[in-house]
Amino acid sequence: MPLRTRLNPRHSLAFRLTLWYATIFTLSTGIAFALFYIFITSIIRDRTDQELIGQARRFSAILSTESPDEVSKAMVIEAQAAGVRKVFFRLLYPDGQAFFSSNMTYWKDITVNLSAIKRLAQGTSYVVETITIPDRGQKRVRVLYAMLGPNVAIQVGESMEGYSRFHDVFEIILIFTMAFLFIVAVGVGWFMAKTAVSGVEAVTRTARRISAGALEERVPVRDSSDEIDLLARTFNEMLDRIQVLVREVKEMADNIAHDLKNPIARIRGTAEVTLTTSRSIGEYENMAASTIEECDRLLDMINTMLMISKTESGVYKPSLQDVDIARLVRDTCELFSPGAEDKGLTLRCEAPHTILMRGDIHMIQRMISNLLDNAIKYTSTGGKITLDASVDIAGQVTVSVHDTGAGILPDELPHIFERFYRGDQSRSTVGIGLGLSLSRAIARAHGGDVSVTSDFGNGSTFIVTFPNTSPPTS
Repeated sequence: MPLRTRLNPRHSLAFRLTLWYATIFTLSTGIAFALFYIFITSIIRDRTDQELIGQARRFSAILSTESPDEVSKAMVIEAQAAGVRKVFFRLLYPDGQAFFSSNMTYWKDITVNLSAIKRLAQGTSYVVETITIPDRGQKRVRVLYAMLGPNVAIQVGESMEGYSRFHDVFEIILIFTMAFLFIVAVGVGWFMAKTAVSGVEAVTRTARRISAGALEERVPVRDSSDEIDLLARTFNEMLDRIQVLVREVKEMADNIAHDLKNPIARIRGTAEVTLTTSRSIGEYENMAASTIEECDRLLDMINTMLMISKTESGVYKPSLQDVDIARLVRDTCELFSPGAEDKGLTLRCEAPHTILMRGDIHMIQRMISNLLDNAIKYTSTGGKITLDASVDIAGQVTVSVHDTGAGILPDELPHIFERFYRGDQSRSTVGIGLGLSLSRAIARAHGGDVSVTSDFGNGSTFIVTFPNTSPPTS
């Protein structure tokens, strides 16, 4: 199935970020407007309540010194002065029956709330409520009930026309403002989203070019030090690693082809010569023996490559157990001593009585054997080789192999652990160039590593270090 090269704009990250930004911004603005509206209406309502309470107190003061008729006259004057459509007054008995009212022509639909009268009788100072008049275009009236004196209550109402005008104007402003802010939020959000994801788009473009075969392509890195910049740097580092791996795979394939071709050619050549010229059973037996030897060499190379690959990739896990490194070093020295003596070399082993750590005994033994075999192989007659093991106070185990052999050229040191790499000094020596690669893979599988120092012409020292992997004490 071909890859989709064009993204639906509605499915793009920029679109979703813009939508989220615009929605959150609009909601936040709407909440801010709502809080502002509640605050303003609360102020208007409180101011209206204070005016109503002030009027009730003023009439209560008049009633305390004058007769109810004087209070009625004052109410009529107050209603006429404020406007009969602005305010109204009623004087009530304790049972809620009105015995005086101002001009109620405009307010005829407003009745007395008997529950409010009962609350006054129970000792409540005043009761305030908001009434909506359907026949007046949903106009609102703020009504206050209060006791003016013994057996006299007042019902005073004031139109909330100012509140209604504010509500209507606020509603219009809110609609247009929210629409404008949403458009602005979409524009700003789109700009910010496109700026934010521009680095991701650069990574995508680079990835497409790389998928077409341009492995040398890299994502442009800005100096913003943000997450996108970090992604670009990480992506470039990954590309560098991939390019190195591709080069290593190509080199390994070339080396494998070369190392497989020679023994196969020798096997074929031997078989061909034997079949065309030989007549005796002995010659056929020699051919079979030579073929088996070459096959063993090929199998050893293939098995070693598989072990390196499995160990480096983490597929093959070391079988951990308690290992006495000191004893392992001494046993390896004893195993290689005959070969060293035959070559005229002095092999010395330095190891304390016991060094315990957790590891795979077979893998570690093979690693030490590889390093010691290399030292014997590249040290001339009369040379000296030292294999020692030690442990420091922090529990780090060190195994080193020092020889007085030919040494390694400085420009070859960075490459000696690569698979199939063989320096100029080793090309005339039997080997396939996998021993050091395997040794490093084994060391790293145990959490350690292998390092080398060399003085060309005077010898080399390979040092294997393991972290503190000592077995737990009981």
